[in-house]
Order: sequence, then structure tokens, then C-alpha cells
Amino acid sequence: MMRKLTLLGLASLATFSLATTALVLEGLNDKLAPADVIVVPGNTILPDGTPSPRLQARLDAALTQFQAGRAPRILVSGATGKEGFDEAAAMARYLLKRGVPAGAILEDNQGWTTDATARNAALLMRAHGWKTAMLATQYFHVPRFRLALERSGIAVSGQVHAPYVEWRDLYSVPRETVGYAVYFMRH
Repeated sequence: MMRKLTLLGLASLATFSLATTALVLEGLNDKLAPADVIVVPGNTILPDGTPSPRLQARLDAALTQFQAGRAPRILVSGATGKEGFDEAAAMARYLLKRGVPAGAILEDNQGWTTDATARNAALLMRAHGWKTAMLATQYFHVPRFRLALERSGIAVSGQVHAPYVEWRDLYSVPRETVGYAVYFMRH
């Protein structure tokens, strides 16, 4: 019995490790293609009201694609976090300061979750007749965010990861592996 449990445990660990590796590799594999809009999900806002370095990296990844002409607009999505700031408004200010015209920035301040961001982006895109999106987020979040957008009816033409790694990723990567599996089965 103990041998069977050990084998089951090892098989589960191997499966989890393979899934995590696949998730990371997919997230690091940028796909550059034209899109109607770049969608950037929110994240932490610092006490001074500016995006955290993690969120700045997402915005910078989107900005690079915008400046390269891959999309004519950027949708920033977030909510008011525990810090008390509207993430979407802070993200928009960050992009404005870096030369993105106000008319090219769309704000969704109801992006409480990955799901909500995807649903809101889909509604906005349908309302404007836009068909394709590029996503910009952390490498470990790319697969689940892509799945959320696609399940909301958005054709994801491209993806870029934020070139930012931190100690917190040691927690975030395995958490996202579980999150992706749950999200995939739940929807």
C-alpha cells in the first residue's frame, strides 16, 4: 500500500511539474501579431498612486507593441484595490506620461478578476466592432488570461509577457498552474 501511495505521489508531482513547465514556456513565448486592441489586466498600485514595478512591466510591454504599430489602442483593466486607487486610471496616467494619446487608451475600472477583465473586454470590443486582441501580462498569467479572453469570444492574435521576475513568482507560478486547471475545468 505504501509503495502505491509513493508512486501516486511521484506521478502527481511529475504531472504538476510538467504542467507548470508548459505554463511557463507558453507564457514566455511571445506571439507578435496585429490586433485591434492590446488588453492589460491590472495589478498592485503603490501607496503614491503609481503602478507597481510588476504592473509597470505589463504596461511597458503593451507600450512597446503600441509604439511598434501592432495595435492602435490599449485597454487597461482593473478595479479599486486595497490601496484605494483605481488601477485602470493609474495605468492610463502611466501610459499618457509615456506619449500614448488619450484617445488610444480605454479604461475598464470593473476588472476585479481575470474573468471580469475578459468579459468586459469582449463587451467593449463587440460594441466597437473590434475582432482581435493582444494581451500583455506576467508570463505565468499569459495562458489563463488568453483562455479567459478566448472563452469570452475574443480572437487573441498575439501575446507578450512583462519582462519582470521577482521572488513572489516562486509562489505565483505554482498557484497559477492550479488556477489554470481549475479555470479550465470550471468553464
